[in-house]
Amino acid sequence: MALRIVLVGQSAFGEKTLERLSRDHEIVAVYCPPGASGDKIDPLKAKALALSLPVHQPRSMKGDDVHREFATHDADLAVLAFVTVIVPERIIRLPRLGTICFHPSLLPRYRGGSAINWQIIRGETRGGLTVFWTDAGIDTGPILLQKEVAIGPDDTTGSLYYEKIFPLGLDAMEEAVGRIAEGRAPRIPQDESLASYDPLCRDEHVGIDWSRPAREIYDLVRGADPQPGGWGLLRGEKIRFYDCRLVTSGRGEPGQVLAIGEEHAEIALVGGALRARRLRVGDSAKKSPPAELAHAGRLRVGDRLERGR
Repeated sequence: MALRIVLVGQSAFGEKTLERLSRDHEIVAVYCPPGASGDKIDPLKAKALALSLPVHQPRSMKGDDVHREFATHDADLAVLAFVTVIVPERIIRLPRLGTICFHPSLLPRYRGGSAINWQIIRGETRGGLTVFWTDAGIDTGPILLQKEVAIGPDDTTGSLYYEKIFPLGLDAMEEAVGRIAEGRAPRIPQDESLASYDPLCRDEHVGIDWSRPAREIYDLVRGADPQPGGWGLLRGEKIRFYDCRLVTSGRGEPGQVLAIGEEHAEIALVGGALRARRLRVGDSAKKSPPAELAHAGRLRVGDRLERGR
């Protein structure tokens, strides 16, 4: 049975979810965040416009006008595909069959908006995704389906999402909607005794304490790549680390720059060294090769990085 679906989301995941679901179902409207002036058009919005679908971009989903507008679509189901705004309970209950949401962890563990970051920061080796029925809580609703993935020792938040969770998530969303259409979608309550919630991963969480063990620092840097970027201080400026590897060799005081080559810089750690292929200094948005910063006099062998706090 084809369903009437309202899709709420953004970015590439929202776009590809729309592409998948529109093959077998009727997408009656798309909701995505308002774009800032001069911003590149969101991929979900672009795809919806290409399909001649109604697109709504309210600044908030909480207003009475949004509630009335949403109700006019007479949807069977709402699908939340990469949503970063609060969708009120009175809206998620409007569709005849309810609302489902994608989340990049095996709920009830790692609830919150930075689930992938925190899984890597804490050194997890298994992760995955959940499609669940939304309720009034944050990532607390009954589970429809879950898929597991391995988290590799060198995975970053970026690689885990784009290479593993993203493609599997599209399959899961398509499967979940198919189960709902066929009337065989479960609602499995989450075990609250296993639940955990983490805040959005911000600068305050990813400052590097160079006295910590090498593996712990490496997990922090991986979990903060590409955003917000694990950082230390160098001559009063933040220096952020990307595209890194952990090596067991390396002697020097923790936080000391041991070497700068064409491919990477090497920073001493307790029990190893961090090899960083890209660095970002201060307010610059550019991720630079270490050799480029060395040529500019901004990074030198022997520099000692201070704790990020």
